Amino acid sequence: MYVALWRIIPGPLWLRVAISVAAASVVVAALMMFVFPWVDTFMTPKDVTVRQ
Repeated sequence: MYVALWRIIPGPLWLRVAISVAAASVVVAALMMFVFPWVDTFMTPKDVTVRQ
């Protein structure tokens, strides 16, 4: 799968690396801004199993 993605990305090696890093950054930012807060609404802090 990663080889297929690497072959799709155009340009020389340095451009492929830059595009890959930018794409990974966009994915991480989208997860932090949209997916993780949405999942957090389903996780309640009342379900703690560890007692002090």
